Amino acid sequence: MLKKLVKSLKPSSTLLINETSKKLEDQGKKIFKFGFGQSPFKVPNDIVEELKNNAYQNKYLPMQGLNELRHVVAKYSSKKLNSNYKSHNVIIGPGSKELMFLLHVIFDGEIILPAPSWVSYAPQAILGRNKIQILQTKRENNWFPTGAEIEKIILKDKNKNYLLFLNSPNNPSGQVCDKLSEISEIAKKYNIIILSDEIYSELTFAKNYKSISSYCPEKTIISTGISKWCGAGGWRLGYFIVPDELNDITNMINVLASETFSAVSAPIQYAAIKAYENDHTKYIEKSINILSSVGKYVYLNLKSNKVLINKPQGGFYLMPEFLNSKFKTSSEMCENILNETGVALLPGSDFGFNSDKMLARLSFTDFDGEEFMNKISENQNIDDHTINQFAPKVVEGVNKLKKWSETL
Repeated sequence: MLKKLVKSLKPSSTLLINETSKKLEDQGKKIFKFGFGQSPFKVPNDIVEELKNNAYQNKYLPMQGLNELRHVVAKYSSKKLNSNYKSHNVIIGPGSKELMFLLHVIFDGEIILPAPSWVSYAPQAILGRNKIQILQTKRENNWFPTGAEIEKIILKDKNKNYLLFLNSPNNPSGQVCDKLSEISEIAKKYNIIILSDEIYSELTFAKNYKSISSYCPEKTIISTGISKWCGAGGWRLGYFIVPDELNDITNMINVLASETFSAVSAPIQYAAIKAYENDHTKYIEKSINILSSVGKYVYLNLKSNKVLINKPQGGFYLMPEFLNSKFKTSSEMCENILNETGVALLPGSDFGFNSDKMLARLSFTDFDGEEFMNKISENQNIDDHTINQFAPKVVEGVNKLKKWSETL
């Protein structure tokens, strides 16, 4: 028999929408894959070559990760965040998702999840047998909580342990948190731990990315990896940066790692050294130029008196809200959109919003990123003509979605 706790869970909606889209395409339907969030770009060639060169690596590596990799990650992160991380602060995992799950398992307390939250935070908390506090946010605050809103939850019981998840740039909203200072003051005041999910940080559209670790480094666990900025989602390599003050967490994750995944694939770890050792500034800048231009195009062409939407600030997501009274739930609305237009979106309810709030996540990555990147020059101004040329499905899908919204 299956445990009730596990039976109550559903497959991850982000992965499920990808499979659903593929099935509909196999049936001959034209689908605009705006539901699955995956980098459209290829892994940089120097990293791919390094993987080939290390295919022979067949030994188990240290549980916490290859020391050479942890060293370059610590050096890279210290420079990026103006900090002083060492290799012992870095934990390498088979994707940051697995490390987050282990954190849920070892943490004993309540998880504060600002809505919108990435779809796997809540199910992992349930599996870790921790209570979840969903904190509904507002568009005018970039869909992030204020310090006062977080404090209100904590004041209900100051004796509990709290773990706050903060994801900036955010999946699904595409927004960046501008309330890091006030949130960090609450963390210090009530001794709460912050998991700062910075997997999209390299793809922040504005320069000078800010991490909450700059405000309260002793309370912040940074979670990131190579899946988004490096186009290597399928490689499954992520990492935590854990401050010395939270060393007990590092030790316990290592224990659980030894009993679960043992160690991340050796060839992948050796190849990932080049991801942080070599200079990929031009690759990242081109990625940002393309994503910010396509995101802005979608934003400008979709927003209307029927569609409320914030301008994207990082990553590859937008979160439109459709003003209508035709549907009872956002899931029902997204199902109708898929059937009527072929546009696959994810409902806001999958990200913690109340089901009657007509929000959806739109991923604007349904284009050939390799072709787009190869055909444009550095710092090229990407106009509508260029987007029509290299991201035609995004253009067509947005047009269909806009026409659909006009019928509401």
